[in-house]
Amino acid sequence: MAQYVMALDQGTTSSRAIVFDKKGNIIAKAQNEFEQIYPQAGWVEHDPLSILYSQFQAVSACFSTGEVRPSDIAGIGITNQRETTILWDRQTGKPVYNAIVWQCRRTADYCEQLKAEGFGDYIKEKTGLLIDAYFSGTKIKWILDNVPEAKRLADAGRLLFGTVETWLIWNLTGGSVHVTDYSNASRTMLFDVDKLCWDETLCDKLGIPMSILPEPVPSSKIYGRVGRGILGLEALEGIPICGAIGDQPAALFGQACFEPGQAKNTYGTGCFLLMNTGEKRVNSKNNLLTGVAWGIGDKVEYAIEGSAFNAGSVIKWLRDELHLIDSARRCDELAESVPDANGIYFVPAFTGLGAPYWDMYARGCIVGLTRGVNRAHVARSVLEAITYQMTDLLEAMKADSGIDFKELRVDGGASVSDIMLQIQADMVRCNVNRPKTVETTALGAAYLAGLAVGVWKDKEEIEKNRKVDKIFEPQMDLELRNKLYTGWKKAVECSKGWAHD
Repeated sequence: MAQYVMALDQGTTSSRAIVFDKKGNIIAKAQNEFEQIYPQAGWVEHDPLSILYSQFQAVSACFSTGEVRPSDIAGIGITNQRETTILWDRQTGKPVYNAIVWQCRRTADYCEQLKAEGFGDYIKEKTGLLIDAYFSGTKIKWILDNVPEAKRLADAGRLLFGTVETWLIWNLTGGSVHVTDYSNASRTMLFDVDKLCWDETLCDKLGIPMSILPEPVPSSKIYGRVGRGILGLEALEGIPICGAIGDQPAALFGQACFEPGQAKNTYGTGCFLLMNTGEKRVNSKNNLLTGVAWGIGDKVEYAIEGSAFNAGSVIKWLRDELHLIDSARRCDELAESVPDANGIYFVPAFTGLGAPYWDMYARGCIVGLTRGVNRAHVARSVLEAITYQMTDLLEAMKADSGIDFKELRVDGGASVSDIMLQIQADMVRCNVNRPKTVETTALGAAYLAGLAVGVWKDKEEIEKNRKVDKIFEPQMDLELRNKLYTGWKKAVECSKGWAHD
């Protein structure tokens, strides 16, 4: 009898497959990295076929040890990097251009034009978003405007658009299912989050044919089944694909933040703070975003969100570009070897600043350098920068919601860092709660898939699975904390506007 659920966790730098049992324990997992493409400054792309093949390889690898058989899988859930935009030919399945990644800033000038034309209020009212190159809508427009094949296929009724979960579902079902879940649709800047449908006015404004858009669907539902003859996945034929959700709301669900006011932060490539607001959409007055967290059956729950574009990616930058460290653990070791950052602040605005600043033209900088600064101080400043960015988000979220958080649940690859989470607790002045299972993004997708096929009965059963690994309590003197945070705010001002002509 099928007893496990498989989650496909398609991220910005790697594709993973993880198999969970009914208690939320990991039974098998595999991961494949793929190439990051930087055609020019501020542009980020992926090869859609590399995304697809790396994901398929990860799925196959989960079965290679013999611990899990395809017949053990009751259903498949998908979680994904959001906003990343793929357009392809429905007849051949061939992408017309590389995937334009959520980090890409190529449409910043067009976003400024939309702001100048006064579309900001309409977009915020309908979509819950602010105008930014971050979201999918202007990326779709760029491909349609700059890739002749895309326009030709659109005119012929052969062009399809999807965020990454849509691309995976379409391919897994042999091209028979073209859907997107509400949480991913909410990040396109084309979706009415109250009516749960595409907004005709916005599509018309951006010159996007509505015929290319996928059908919006709940996050927990049988969308289709793995098709016949899917390369390398023949043994999975017929298994239901029954969960889909963007990576950040997936982590919110995986952390069992089911009650309004509960919040989580994910330390992944970026830094993402979400708070469940229940069936009520909160309109932000502090430059945060609102949208659908998930849909189950006919019920939709909303979240308020803030994001910083670069978090774990900065540690990778230290390793791969600067060669100051050879592993993420080495960053922790260096940071732990010094009591502070020796007066320096690092602002990781490699691709602009996200919430609450929303400066597309900001760029990274290190301020406060003196001759005594060494690589240990740089390493510590990187970890501090990640926590400062999250503190910015939490302060804005407190102001919007009126809720003073008693606890912050955390996950993501960088959350294994004890020193970073201690600094985080000191900065946000509340307990930071790390679960034993930090793979909460994949777990959230698995839970939603499992609900659709009866592996779990309800959210109450899921909540009982969460186990705490460690709680970090604030220790830093409040006066010192405030001094450090004031210095961060000054450093952020130094980063703004550098890339503006």
